[in-house]
Amino acid sequence: MARFGRIATAAAGLMALASAASAEVVVLNFEGINATYPSLNYAEVLNFYNGGTSNQATSGTNYGISFTSNALAICLNTPGNTAGCSNTSRGGQGDPGSTRGGLFFLSGSQTFMNVPAGFDTGFSFFYSAVSQVGSVSVFDDLSGGGNLLATINLPTTPSSCDSQYNAQFCPFVPVGVAFSGTARSVSFAGVANQVVFDDVTFGSETPGTIPEPLSAALLGAGLLGLAAMRRRRPA
Repeated sequence: MARFGRIATAAAGLMALASAASAEVVVLNFEGINATYPSLNYAEVLNFYNGGTSNQATSGTNYGISFTSNALAICLNTPGNTAGCSNTSRGGQGDPGSTRGGLFFLSGSQTFMNVPAGFDTGFSFFYSAVSQVGSVSVFDDLSGGGNLLATINLPTTPSSCDSQYNAQFCPFVPVGVAFSGTARSVSFAGVANQVVFDDVTFGSETPGTIPEPLSAALLGAGLLGLAAMRRRRPA
């Protein structure tokens, strides 16, 4: 029984380690911000991820993250839902649970995301920008203040999706950056109505998931440890 207890303890430790690693990674998928789907009445994100609501009274997980008022949740086309949505789609790629909403802006040349508690290690996302370039910058103070920690220049992306998605801004492509220090705000910049973002990810250079090398290493170490414990058991 003691050996079984040690195996269970090792498994629990592995799960706790994996949980700790994943806890450092936060993904904003912009789903459910618009009150209805499909919709052309795009919601202001505002405090949807900050324990409050969007301007359409929707609310999401409280990550302590807020957006300036020009940050909007765009409706992304899915098969059978293209009319009354937009000219943008994930094209069936990426997380199947992140296909209906993205981030963009219709006014100004940038929009800000504020994270007062801060985040570190890396930042990543998916984006589509078929005709105009853009950029994303990470700062160590709110609303683009303080020191610039990293900038990602965004070249134009291909426009090549199946006709069922009825979208020019499609598909999205991944991009990410590592940085030193603690970030507290991000600027999403470019020409208004020309760049769309999704699966904005904190704590990883890989958008939407725990970095694969880390998760694979955790799994491998756990399996090897459990196998070794089993081999020590008498027949």
